[in-house]
Parts: sequence; C-alpha cells; structure tokens
Amino acid sequence: MKTKPALKGLPVYEPGKPLEEVKRELGLNEVIKLASNENPYGCSQSVWESLMEERELFNLYPEGEAPELREELAGFLGVDPDRLLFGNGSDEIVQMIARAYLEPGAEAVMADKTFSRYKTQVLIEGSKPVEVPLVDGKHDLEAMARAATERTRIIWVCNPNNPTGTIISRQEWVNFLNRIPEHVLVVLDEAYKEYVTDPDYPDSVHWAKDHPRLIVLRTFSKIYGLASFRIGYGITSPEIVAELNRVREPFNANRLAQRAARAALQDQDFVSHCREQNRRGIEEIQTRLDQWGLSYYPTQGNFILLDTRQPSDTVFHCLLKRGIIVRSGTPLGFPTHIRVTIGKPEQNKRFLDELAKCLHLPRPEKEF
Repeated sequence: MKTKPALKGLPVYEPGKPLEEVKRELGLNEVIKLASNENPYGCSQSVWESLMEERELFNLYPEGEAPELREELAGFLGVDPDRLLFGNGSDEIVQMIARAYLEPGAEAVMADKTFSRYKTQVLIEGSKPVEVPLVDGKHDLEAMARAATERTRIIWVCNPNNPTGTIISRQEWVNFLNRIPEHVLVVLDEAYKEYVTDPDYPDSVHWAKDHPRLIVLRTFSKIYGLASFRIGYGITSPEIVAELNRVREPFNANRLAQRAARAALQDQDFVSHCREQNRRGIEEIQTRLDQWGLSYYPTQGNFILLDTRQPSDTVFHCLLKRGIIVRSGTPLGFPTHIRVTIGKPEQNKRFLDELAKCLHLPRPEKEF
C-alpha cells in the first residue's frame, strides 16, 4: 500500500533511550536518565492521593471538554474557560494546529534548530517549512518576521527553546508580534515556562488575551512531573479553540490525566521547590563546565546543551556504557554537543564525574 508523498523520507521521532532498555542492553543495575527533560523529583504527592478517587470510574469515558480541569486552570491563569484547549500532551495540540491550518502550498516559519515536531507536522500536511537560523542559540525573531509571506500560515516559536534553553525577552516579543501579518497564526510553545527565573521573560497569557491569532502551548509533562499521563494545554481565542475542536480526537485527555493535572496544579509549593532545585543544579553544572573551559548555552529550561568538543555520538555512547543516559546533539543539529537534563544533586555529580572520564578532564579542586 502506498503512503501519501509527504511521508517519504520523513524521519521517525527518536526520544531519549528508556531506562529499562539501557538496563537490558548493557546489563546494568543502576542507570540515571538525563535525556528527556523529565522532572527528577517526580510529581506532587497529592497526585497519587487524587487518583484513588478515580478507581471506580475506569470503565467510563472521560469528559471530552475536561470541564473541572478547565475551570480550575482558567482560575489559576486568570483567563476565560473558553480560551483553553487540552491535548494528549502539547505535542497533540501541535498536530491539531498543523492539521487545521496547513495544506499543500502553504508555509510555516520556525527556527532551524528547535523542537522537531513542528517541522514534522508541517511536512505531513504537505506544507513547506521555512527554517530561520538561530543566532547564539536564540530565535532571530526579526528574521522570522521577515520570512513571513502571503503563503505563511504559522510561525512556531519555542520559548525557552528546545534544545538550547535560551529565551526571547519581553521587548523582543512585543516588537515581533507587532510585525506579524493578520493572516499568520503565531504558536508560542512554553513547555519549560515554569522553570524560567529570568524576570525579562514575557507574560504570554497577557498577550494571548489581546492577540486573536496567538496560541500559547504549555504542558504538565515537565515541572509538574506528569509526562506519563500525557496532558498539555493551549491558551488562545475562543474562535481558535472552536476551530481546533473540529480536528481534536474525542476523549483525547484521559480521565486519569485530567484528575492528575488538577491535583498537580494545586501544589504550587512543589513547583516552586522544583524550580529552585533546578536553578541550583544549573549553577553547579555551569560552574564545573567553566572550570573545564567547556562552552554551553545559557539555559532557562531544565537542561543544558554543552559543547564537548568531540563527536557527540561518541560522548553519548561513552556515558551510556557508564549508566548515564543523555541526548546526543547530532540529531538535534549540534554534532559536538550533548543535551543533559538537570537531575538531583547526586545525579548531577555522577554525570559530571563520568563526563570527566569520557573527556579525560581533571577532577575539580572543589566538589559541590
């Protein structure tokens, strides 16, 4: 059977290697996974308590509109409930957007090194991805605005950017939005928003209220620690929500995910703790990299993209054999870099110790 032409040569997404797979392949008992930007502190304890309330309802379909989560999240964000859309992770909302707005002959603008699913979904719809090079690891918003034409339907912006962790400032964002034609939809992906500590980070919810062609994407997979539940959301105009609901699969946000997200949202002390620990971990790792003279991108996410000055696949496999799973920079467009998730202090120390062995670097004079 012949597939649609747009699928020819389309790469399959390769996530970070699972813990279980590495243990089986290498015969290791202890493995640290720092590859998929998961929260090393898990999720709020209140999530597990809340799930007990759902155990008698496993035989029932979830409410497709997620009304309870919608009301609670709307109150938390300070937006009207009809501005929210839920997905099986924010990845599914990316897919919904592409399905609803793209077609053969259309174009979509994005950075040349950013979250790969934007390009994949554009290609699946038979549209043309227009990739604009990063500048020092950051989105070149001015060049992206210039790249918009009458054929442009979507501009994708990842902030903080994955895989570099860099952010765009409030003023850069204002200047950019003011230049975008009315026929272009702007998608601002903020999967790592809750980890940001830079005060110059733009208030995207404010802009989503005032700009009818802006969609802000967020997820419960990262700092909330609900990656296995697969639930994300979008904030946009009621008109766009209505349009995207036409392509949304029924019951796409499952009952357990909705309940878990509601519980996680209420525990902002857990979120604050994770953000604080993440920032400390970044500073500790950056200090060691500075001692070694290794460069890295300034990150506001829960990961660091660092230059090993060696082929990234070589470093990846060396660390893998030592029980440390990171992400090779080769498929990300950075052939000498690795991307490492910030772990707990003991995990970060283990990663740095093993990295030093792989790169033949001296042990630090001072441990953290």
